Amino acid sequence: MSTDSSRAPLSFKEKIGYGVGDMASNFYLGFFGLYLLYYYTDVYGLAPAAVGLMLLISKITDAVSDPVMGLIADRTESRWGKYRPYLLWGAIPYGLLGFAIFFGPNFSDTGKLIYAYVTYIGVMIAFTAMNVPYSALLAVISPVAEERTKATMYRFICAGLGGLLIAAFATPLVSLLGGGDDVLGFRLTISVFAVLSIALFWFTFAVTKERIKLPKHDSSARKDMKVLIKNTSWVVLAISCVLLVVALVARFSSIIFYVKYYMGDDGEAIFLIFDRVALFSSIGLFGQIVGSLWTPTLTRLFNKHTIVLVMCLLHTVFLVMSYFIPPDMFWTAVFLHFLGITSFGVVITLLFAMFTDCAEFGEWQTGKRTSGLTVSASMFALKFGSAVGGALPGFILAYVGFVANQTVSAYALEGIRVMATLLPAVLFALGGLLMLFYKIDRPLLTRIEKELTERRSLNHSE
Repeated sequence: MSTDSSRAPLSFKEKIGYGVGDMASNFYLGFFGLYLLYYYTDVYGLAPAAVGLMLLISKITDAVSDPVMGLIADRTESRWGKYRPYLLWGAIPYGLLGFAIFFGPNFSDTGKLIYAYVTYIGVMIAFTAMNVPYSALLAVISPVAEERTKATMYRFICAGLGGLLIAAFATPLVSLLGGGDDVLGFRLTISVFAVLSIALFWFTFAVTKERIKLPKHDSSARKDMKVLIKNTSWVVLAISCVLLVVALVARFSSIIFYVKYYMGDDGEAIFLIFDRVALFSSIGLFGQIVGSLWTPTLTRLFNKHTIVLVMCLLHTVFLVMSYFIPPDMFWTAVFLHFLGITSFGVVITLLFAMFTDCAEFGEWQTGKRTSGLTVSASMFALKFGSAVGGALPGFILAYVGFVANQTVSAYALEGIRVMATLLPAVLFALGGLLMLFYKIDRPLLTRIEKELTERRSLNHSE
């Protein structure tokens, strides 16, 4: 049901509270996206191709765990609601498993690879248990699409800040805390972000509220899945989201190789405690915050899917331009990266708001609200995209004959340039063009909101 008071604007505290939940997530996903491939190859000593295969195989579990978690969350009944309890219950396991990835036990090569499989799959399952409900919470935090878009804006501002903190401080902390021992440095650095992640998830639980009170879910999982697959806009959105996250993570996974081997970075600080990798990554992620702040203004003027299309094509142009940057033009490369991630900040903010629009559309068509299942696609996109985006550079490095910490051939350098620029450019173009098939525009969403409000009010009065 929905009451008049439920349509009131969300408070600043609640929008911040919702937002920092994704900062907590990004302390891990951002860390993995930037440094996991590098850690596994250059620090832990695994072969790039083996890491790439591991990241891909691990996603088999996500194909099952993400929709299953959505179905479970939709059927949860507790005094805290359907989705918020998981933020309370899952925070500590999530924190511990993230730390375990970088614990770095000195096993044999086979033992290290097995350890990598077990810990990475474990943390991704924990991520599912936390973030499917967290994303579904957005769909019930307000019945007003504009308020959900604002909450999403805060979410990705906070996510950008989380990524910015990772990009700026991870490598300096690894050096400072490790004292020359990179395994120890990574272990202690991830410990800091693990504690912060747990605290922020608990804060999100404490200050958010589920305003749309849904009736007990009584339809079968099979029926829910059939309804979801028939939602063309959801299918388009899910595929586009996968492509765009693959593109982004492939780009970020490549940055440390691009800066170190193509631009000749030696790891020395060039500004205060920050090296070139930290500056390149953090300045780019500042662009995500700028893009998220810009999003509400754009949505007042244009349809969401039109904005996503244009921004993806702009990002494609910036990436193609970056391919032609010579290695001595570091700051030009940084500026183009900033512009690209600014456009992505708009895109990612809108994509997650659009998933909740799809949940509204599904309820409008069928009378059943499946927010958890609907947004589980976004979690699958994040995890599958993170894995594939991290794996593709690993396969490219293996293909071009890259060997860590040795002189790199011209052929390998070309591979690094391609995986950092042209590969993500193609994926951004494809993800954006899919928006031509998205059907939920502003007039339809306005009609859906109005009719759902009337239905909920009628059900409440009965």
